Amino acid sequence: MDFIQQAAGELGFSQIGVCGVDLSAAEPGLLAWLEAGFHGSMAYMANHGLKRARPAELVPGTVSVITASLPYLPDLPGQPESGSDPLERWVEEEWARLQTPDVGVVSMYARGRDYHRVVRSRLQQLAQKVQERVGPWGHRVFCDSAPVLEVELAQRSGLGWRGKHTLALQREGGSMFFLGEIFVDMALPPTPQTTPHCGSCTACLDICPTRAIVAPYRLDARRCVSYLTIEHDGPIDPALRPLMGNRIYGCDDCQLACPWNKYARRSPLPDFVPREGMRGAGLLELWSWSEEEFFRRTEGSAIRRIGWTRWRRNLAVAMGNALRTPLPLEVAQEFQRALTQARPTQSPLVQEHLDWALAQAQ
Repeated sequence: MDFIQQAAGELGFSQIGVCGVDLSAAEPGLLAWLEAGFHGSMAYMANHGLKRARPAELVPGTVSVITASLPYLPDLPGQPESGSDPLERWVEEEWARLQTPDVGVVSMYARGRDYHRVVRSRLQQLAQKVQERVGPWGHRVFCDSAPVLEVELAQRSGLGWRGKHTLALQREGGSMFFLGEIFVDMALPPTPQTTPHCGSCTACLDICPTRAIVAPYRLDARRCVSYLTIEHDGPIDPALRPLMGNRIYGCDDCQLACPWNKYARRSPLPDFVPREGMRGAGLLELWSWSEEEFFRRTEGSAIRRIGWTRWRRNLAVAMGNALRTPLPLEVAQEFQRALTQARPTQSPLVQEHLDWALAQAQ
């Protein structure tokens, strides 16, 4: 394991763990979550059934799982080292952005290169380094791309504990990291599990703008802004639209409120440095992008997967919410003019959200 830890660190991973493949204790919770309908329109969550909790069924021959965490908080000029200030500047900046209604807020993890590609590539490099040391072995790498209970595996392998917001948490790194796995056909000694350290804190439940965290460790995805802006491809519930504010792709509120994220680690990789337009660009600027420009700017980004229609739908909701606030008159007029002029060329889905947005004008 020492060799794997060293090789993983050289590739940018912050932690490596190992666990077995018996996740049977997690099956009742998974079934209850699905039966409650909390997965919404994510049919793939139900289609795979309990395979998600059975690694050896997903990849026959698997006897151990190597888990890895890769920080994604970008290392930007002028920002202090992680943990150097209990009131981390990046947290303050994100809260301020959410209070600026005429800018679009993209979840921090999605502002740079598509994490699926980054993590999988580096996991494959790690697997290759191990193979060079031990000889041929059966393995397969994953990062949020298959029916895998990633947080459960991370918890069992000592990478952290499951926070009340359902994300993995580390004492030394908060929750600002990606998870990845290598399913292997080699028996490896498991790493010790960590104990949970949320205590009586309910900051993540209290801050959720749509009250999607319905109880500790229980998320109703149908109300989650990340689900609504990314996974959901239909009309957004009008009752939830005002609660979404200026969040146009994902939501970080539960992480921003978490005390453990004052220890979030900065990523050593340039992949997660925000692209132009993804860190506080104005809603009018983003709305002005053509479809061609959207796909050009999101090439190699996780954002591209939602497509042009959902992107415009999300922007329309954010612009409607901006119109609900006391914007300067000239700005409000620009918003209304841009939405009205665009309406005839939009899809029925976007048109419905445009009409809602225009009706929000004060």
